[in-house]
Amino acid sequence: MVNTKIYQSVYILAEELLEANNRGNQEAFDTLYATLQAICTDNENTDKDHPVQWETLADFTEELEEALVIYEKALAKAIAINSKDFMSSIAFSMAVLQIELGQTEAAITNLQNAKISCNKIEDKVLKNEIHDLLVKLTAE
Repeated sequence: MVNTKIYQSVYILAEELLEANNRGNQEAFDTLYATLQAICTDNENTDKDHPVQWETLADFTEELEEALVIYEKALAKAIAINSKDFMSSIAFSMAVLQIELGQTEAAITNLQNAKISCNKIEDKVLKNEIHDLLVKLTAE
């Protein structure tokens, strides 16, 4: 179970990062990103470690290859706690980046894994996105 205080701080940081990004305020974005990165690092391998912070960090990582490495870490943490929601959303996000990087086979593998883990989740929109992207990639 994610620590509520950490979840709230990560959620607030994500909103602020979005806002800074939308306003094109790189300085604010960089400061907020560093704060989020510090939360991840400080909590790593403690009882406060949770995939939500790593997934959020990856979501805001501008360098695609670097984001994939962080998503990998988030996915490992999601698998460790058997969180189907995080396993599905992280694998989907990874696949989207892998498509952008031309790593189609890896993207298909992640989508197939996401499809399996999303059987047990409530998020119908995510389920449909995973299904549609997988169909699109395997049809090409």
